[in-house]
Amino acid sequence: MNVLTMDKITSIIFDCDGVLVDTERAMISVLLEMTLEFGVNMELDEAVKAFSGRQILETIAALQTSAGRPFPENFEQDFRVRAYDRFRQGIEAVPGIHELLDRLKVPYCVASSGPKEKIALNLKLTGLLGYFPEHHIFSSYEINSWKPDPGIFLHAADFMGFHPHTTAVVEDSIAGVEAAVKGGFKVFAIANEQDRHELAARGATTFGHMRELPDLLKL
Repeated sequence: MNVLTMDKITSIIFDCDGVLVDTERAMISVLLEMTLEFGVNMELDEAVKAFSGRQILETIAALQTSAGRPFPENFEQDFRVRAYDRFRQGIEAVPGIHELLDRLKVPYCVASSGPKEKIALNLKLTGLLGYFPEHHIFSSYEINSWKPDPGIFLHAADFMGFHPHTTAVVEDSIAGVEAAVKGGFKVFAIANEQDRHELAARGATTFGHMRELPDLLKL
């Protein structure tokens, strides 16, 4: 585990997919199902590593390049419909996140690359929406800035009155970790054995379960 020496944490910004709700693999699996007919044959683990935390249009463009031919004009819209249907079939909160939010005494919010309605839907489906008032939900689509650019985290911090130097960003993707580091935040990444080293190498303190986070944050 890569552990940072840091000042007291006074606030937290959570990513959504993969941190609060377990949707990243489901969402990317829908993309791979849709692009298979165009000749894209990519393993799910490889795609999750490559595309997690990134703007969906950037991901679609990369898959289109791999296919070597254009996708239909309504591809993104069709993807959204299919992905939301997949979420409604059954997604879960990340293990331990309810318990963590119940015990937090510092202010927090969520900042994600997804559209605001998607964030709210996934939080509602997993029983987490009550922890995040509408004005504590921030989307990259509001400011047209996507990870690994730090804009979404800086925007959320500015609105919430958080100081980056004493704010923890909780992430799970390489793009998200890079964005948080660029923005001057302390970044903590939930990781498995496959991506732990890579996330730590980019500046994150890594952990394996939400129950570990309070001690890491010294809350």
